[in-house]
Amino acid sequence: MPIRAVVYASEAATEIAADGLGQVQGKLCSIIDDAARFNRDAGVTGVLLFDGTRFLQYLEGPEDGLSVAYSRVVGASSHTALVELQRGRVGNRRLPFWPMRWLPVESQVLTRMTRADWTSFFQRGDATAPNASGMDLLLATVQQQVAAS
Repeated sequence: MPIRAVVYASEAATEIAADGLGQVQGKLCSIIDDAARFNRDAGVTGVLLFDGTRFLQYLEGPEDGLSVAYSRVVGASSHTALVELQRGRVGNRRLPFWPMRWLPVESQVLTRMTRADWTSFFQRGDATAPNASGMDLLLATVQQQVAAS
């Protein structure tokens, strides 16, 4: 079954941004828990990066599950100004371990990621290069966060 992916950036709704990165018992954790339950059943995996005011989310899975999960995202009141950065087929899952998880990131990391090249979810293999792809940056950020926890 082909795996598809979508990545987008958006602005956090006021009530989420007001909690900033201190979301241990916040609204964002509740949203992520609900998404993880839904995504597990839909076969979707992914990650949500949050800098305190903005999101970047990457989702992947079978087309039918991803389509329904993403339609929930598009209709959510937890964010505004959603900009889809890329959507398409990927050869294999890049983040197979979480049905959904949020990770805190620095603002400049999120900015660089949103401005990076997401075409075809291509990986150049070096997140430190000036022309690192969006996927390179995402995977490096996730690996750093996992190693730190």
